[in-house]
Parts: sequence; C-alpha cells; structure tokens
Amino acid sequence: MSALHPIHPADPAIRHLAGRQITELIVELRTEGREFGLLWPSAQPGETILNGRVLVAIGNIPASTVINLLALIREYKRHRNRP
Repeated sequence: MSALHPIHPADPAIRHLAGRQITELIVELRTEGREFGLLWPSAQPGETILNGRVLVAIGNIPASTVINLLALIREYKRHRNRP
C-alpha cells in the first residue's frame, strides 16, 4: 500500500478481503483520520460486490478508497514527523 501507487477498485487482491479485515481497516481509518476530520461512525463492510469491487457501507464506496485514504494519512504523518 502506497500513497504514490493507489490500489485500483477492481484490484483482485481486494476480492479476498473478508468482512472482518475490512472492519479492521475502517477502525484504523477512523483512528488515524480523526485529526483530519475523517469521521464515519456508521461505516461497515458492505455485503455487495459490484464488478469485482467490495463495497463499504458509506455511500457504497469501493474498499480500495479506505485503503488508499489510510495510505495517504500514513504518508502525510511520515513526512510530518521527519526532523
């Protein structure tokens, strides 16, 4: 996962994510994104797979969006904490 190389919504690796794994990513995004105003208290893994894309129940965005947002936050924090 890299902010410079985002995951495409139809990436085959995402199809193998279980609901539990997506839930963990959402919890991490809530924790890491809080300081940036990324608050989605009702987000949960969706049961829907559309064109090979696992959707998250916050407006049916692809799970790749959650992963890519986490990558951006991590990249920002890594650069912010450099001396």
